Amino acid sequence: MRYDVMIIGGGPGGYTAANKAGRNGLKTILFEKDRIGGTCLNRGCIPMKALIQSAHVYKDAKQGELFGVFSENASIDYEKVKERKNFVVSSLRAGIEKSLKTNKVEVVNGFAQIIDKEKISCNGEIYEGDHIIIASGSIPALPPIEGREYAITSDDILEADHQLKDSIIIIGGGVIGCEIADAFNSFGVKVTVIEMADRLLPTLDRELGTRLSMFFKKKGIEVICSAAVSRIGEDQSVTYTDKKGCEQTTKADEVLIATGRRANIGSLTDEGFFLETGRGIVSDENGRTNIDSIFVIGDAMQGNIQLAHVAEAQGENVVDRILGKDVSHDMGTIPSGVYTDPEIAGVGVGEDELKEKGIGYQTKKFLTGANGKSLIENSESGFVKIITVDDVIVGGQIIAPHATELIGELAVAVQKKMRLCELAQVVHPHPTIAEMIWDAVK
Repeated sequence: MRYDVMIIGGGPGGYTAANKAGRNGLKTILFEKDRIGGTCLNRGCIPMKALIQSAHVYKDAKQGELFGVFSENASIDYEKVKERKNFVVSSLRAGIEKSLKTNKVEVVNGFAQIIDKEKISCNGEIYEGDHIIIASGSIPALPPIEGREYAITSDDILEADHQLKDSIIIIGGGVIGCEIADAFNSFGVKVTVIEMADRLLPTLDRELGTRLSMFFKKKGIEVICSAAVSRIGEDQSVTYTDKKGCEQTTKADEVLIATGRRANIGSLTDEGFFLETGRGIVSDENGRTNIDSIFVIGDAMQGNIQLAHVAEAQGENVVDRILGKDVSHDMGTIPSGVYTDPEIAGVGVGEDELKEKGIGYQTKKFLTGANGKSLIENSESGFVKIITVDDVIVGGQIIAPHATELIGELAVAVQKKMRLCELAQVVHPHPTIAEMIWDAVK
């Protein structure tokens, strides 16, 4: 049987592309070797945020007295926490599977391999189609540290058999490491974060990582930056060189490596079939590889932003191109979020990048301390910052409760190249965290 579209990988990019192709009458087949939902649903975004939500509830229960609510002997049942996490994941997976069935997408469970520009092999069968979309996602990137086999990854943290330990060392202070650090600290785990760069969240503006370090230290999380890890011991010890060049060793009950993820493209093609790769699959700005009939989306693409919503938008855009239509989504404006407490979110160009390029800019800033809803929620000191060039909004950053929900408004402002006066004209509700955006632009 021949298909219009064959998709490898059932994560956010893959199942979104499959659903759109099916809705538009394309005969579509989706290959997934594990579970529908990919990393995001099964080992990433969704289960991690479920753990974070439980951590927030526990923290609020312990701090209830501040709000006049007394909850004696609040405690964590980690098995129940994991049960709820698994319920959320399974419910969402069932919904995705139902949508694929509704859109008449054929789903094959098995390891798929490209053997020709229009052929895929899976479970001993050969499938043919006009177009192939690679959405094979990513896997944890493990640096060449001696003894790394004694550490776990973020995938392991979210497995059903993982148990909370009294202490953990997290190697990597990026988004994944910081989210896990904050959640586990709320659960009562002693947390140490070791980061090679000179600050947490090194891919974001300096001010964001510096502010998060301040929050972490206030919560009792030990933060060690400018540190290069050289060895992990079988006894869960970590040896590193500090910023002064001195060798140090620290120890915990568990060591987690959270140093990012890399494209999952091993054995994707049959030997002898050439698909250009580097640190991922090479493609043009449209996702087309060196083979005209083959596209790549999401984390498997070289140089791509590894976010689920990026993969989803790219998946829909590729299907648009296959259908001969204009693309649905502008990929030039991508919001991102960090689900710590408080949340951190950003979109567009940051101050660090503008300074580096020598571009003149202005900022408008409003602090959470002057916002009624932030005070009501007992938020840490944060802000809304809007960055403009010649009065046009080019970027925005938020450290505040619900920042990941609010950043969508600034994404619209950046994408539409709005001026400050245009955003200021929009009346915002009171009392809300969102009115900080209004107060900033006014």
